[in-house]
Amino acid sequence: MACELPATLGVPLSRLSVADVTRHAQRSGLVARISDSTVWRGLHEDAIRPWQHRCWIFPRDPHFQAKAGRILDLYARCWQGQPLRED
Repeated sequence: MACELPATLGVPLSRLSVADVTRHAQRSGLVARISDSTVWRGLHEDAIRPWQHRCWIFPRDPHFQAKAGRILDLYARCWQGQPLRED
Protein backbone atom coordinates (compact mmCIF):
# COMPACT_ATOMS: atom_id res chain seq x y z
CA MET A 1 0.00 0.00 0.00
CA ALA A 2 1.57 3.23 -1.09
CA CYS A 3 -0.83 5.43 0.86
CA GLU A 4 0.26 7.52 3.79
CA LEU A 5 -2.26 8.01 6.56
CA PRO A 6 -2.52 11.63 7.66
CA ALA A 7 -1.99 12.67 11.25
CA THR A 8 -5.48 14.18 11.18
CA LEU A 9 -6.99 10.86 12.27
CA GLY A 10 -6.28 11.95 15.82
CA VAL A 11 -4.49 8.79 16.99
CA PRO A 12 -1.04 7.30 16.40
CA LEU A 13 -0.79 4.85 13.51
CA SER A 14 -0.08 2.06 16.01
CA ARG A 15 -3.59 2.54 17.46
CA LEU A 16 -5.44 2.02 14.18
CA SER A 17 -7.16 -1.24 13.36
CA VAL A 18 -7.48 -2.72 9.89
CA ALA A 19 -11.11 -1.55 9.92
CA ASP A 20 -9.93 2.02 10.70
CA VAL A 21 -7.52 1.96 7.76
CA THR A 22 -10.26 0.54 5.50
CA ARG A 23 -12.73 3.26 6.52
CA HIS A 24 -10.13 5.97 5.99
CA ALA A 25 -9.25 4.66 2.50
CA GLN A 26 -12.92 4.72 1.53
CA ARG A 27 -13.79 8.08 3.10
CA SER A 28 -10.75 9.81 1.62
CA GLY A 29 -11.69 8.65 -1.86
CA LEU A 30 -8.58 6.53 -2.26
CA VAL A 31 -10.83 3.59 -3.19
CA ALA A 32 -14.56 3.27 -3.84
CA ARG A 33 -14.81 -0.06 -2.03
CA ILE A 34 -12.28 -2.34 -0.37
CA SER A 35 -12.57 -5.15 2.15
CA ASP A 36 -10.78 -5.42 5.49
CA SER A 37 -9.08 -8.61 4.29
CA THR A 38 -7.67 -6.83 1.22
CA VAL A 39 -6.29 -4.05 3.41
CA TRP A 40 -4.87 -6.62 5.83
CA ARG A 41 -3.12 -8.48 2.98
CA GLY A 42 -1.58 -5.25 1.71
CA LEU A 43 -0.35 -4.25 5.17
CA HIS A 44 0.90 -7.76 5.87
CA GLU A 45 2.85 -7.97 2.59
CA ASP A 46 4.61 -4.70 3.41
CA ALA A 47 5.24 -5.82 7.03
CA ILE A 48 3.19 -2.84 8.27
CA ARG A 49 1.11 -3.80 11.27
CA PRO A 50 -0.39 -0.70 12.88
CA TRP A 51 -2.36 -2.82 15.34
CA GLN A 52 0.91 -4.10 16.83
CA HIS A 53 3.13 -1.70 18.68
CA ARG A 54 5.98 -1.91 21.13
CA CYS A 55 6.71 0.15 24.16
CA TRP A 56 10.00 1.99 24.09
CA ILE A 57 12.35 1.11 26.91
CA PHE A 58 14.49 4.05 27.91
CA PRO A 59 18.17 3.17 28.34
CA ARG A 60 19.51 3.62 31.85
CA ASP A 61 23.19 3.15 31.04
CA PRO A 62 24.92 6.53 31.50
CA HIS A 63 27.28 5.61 28.62
CA PHE A 64 24.50 4.55 26.26
CA GLN A 65 24.94 7.45 23.85
CA ALA A 66 28.64 6.76 23.34
CA LYS A 67 28.07 3.01 22.94
CA ALA A 68 25.16 3.45 20.55
CA GLY A 69 27.10 6.09 18.60
CA ARG A 70 29.81 3.57 17.77
CA ILE A 71 27.24 1.15 16.39
CA LEU A 72 25.50 3.88 14.40
CA ASP A 73 28.87 4.95 12.97
CA LEU A 74 29.45 1.39 11.76
CA TYR A 75 26.04 1.37 10.07
CA ALA A 76 27.09 4.62 8.39
CA ARG A 77 30.37 2.86 7.37
CA CYS A 78 32.50 5.17 9.49
CA TRP A 79 34.95 4.50 12.35
CA GLN A 80 36.62 7.13 14.52
CA GLY A 81 35.67 9.82 12.02
CA GLN A 82 37.15 7.96 9.02
CA PRO A 83 35.09 6.29 6.25
CA LEU A 84 35.47 2.54 6.04
CA ARG A 85 36.67 0.79 2.90
CA GLU A 86 34.27 -1.36 0.88
CA ASP A 87 35.79 -4.55 2.34
